[in-house]
Amino acid sequence: MAPSIVIDSVTKEFTLRHARSIREMSIRMLRRQRLADRFKALDDVSLTIEQGETVALMGLNGSGKSTLLKMISGVMTPDSGSVLVRGRVAGLIDVGAGLHPELTGRENVYLNGAILGMSQAEIERKFDAIVDFSGVERFLDDQVKFYSSGMFMRLAFSIAAHTEPDVFLIDEVLAVGDPPFRKKCLDRIRELRGEGRTMVIVAHDIKMLVGLCDRGITMRDGRVLFDGPTAEAGRLVREARAARRAAQAAGGPPR
Repeated sequence: MAPSIVIDSVTKEFTLRHARSIREMSIRMLRRQRLADRFKALDDVSLTIEQGETVALMGLNGSGKSTLLKMISGVMTPDSGSVLVRGRVAGLIDVGAGLHPELTGRENVYLNGAILGMSQAEIERKFDAIVDFSGVERFLDDQVKFYSSGMFMRLAFSIAAHTEPDVFLIDEVLAVGDPPFRKKCLDRIRELRGEGRTMVIVAHDIKMLVGLCDRGITMRDGRVLFDGPTAEAGRLVREARAARRAAQAAGGPPR
């Protein structure tokens, strides 16, 4: 069986600008300070994720995990290397991603469903289930710009989770919303896992990831530090958090 995701020697750099105005630029130029630096968010990353695996991407902020998830989703392209993803991809990479603020919830179900690859007939067949799962029935004909962040997440998650994706990507959106809906989301993720969908999940809740994922990948400074049992990947992240807190308490540079 062919793997769902193949990431081969992927590198991605960004420019960090130190000056945001002409005045700041002038001052930095007079002081002979650099106006910008290059930051390597991903540094020669290679991974293969098999069909049906549930994988946790872990690491401190800035480790590269969200950038990697965006590569898999197609939101970003690598500077070098390649990313191959097989099948339909549904992603929740930002809260409300894919929802148009000026459109109503009802209109967004059709728009976002189409963006995620559903036909109109498929959307119409699943419409009631999507709305019922989201819990936003009362606000369905309101523009989503008036939704709370929790309502955004509920509607976006419900649409994505009903597309029957081959690959499902989740980035921190489970941190938004009330506990009963988070439980509902986790139950749906377990259902998708049971159906053999491939999932890649980014979250700070290590306990949740250990209970949910088959495999853990720990990242640091844009590289894969560890790839193996989720509990061990989580232990490395806990140690890194503790080291960062200790360094900050001592007044040293954060790591």
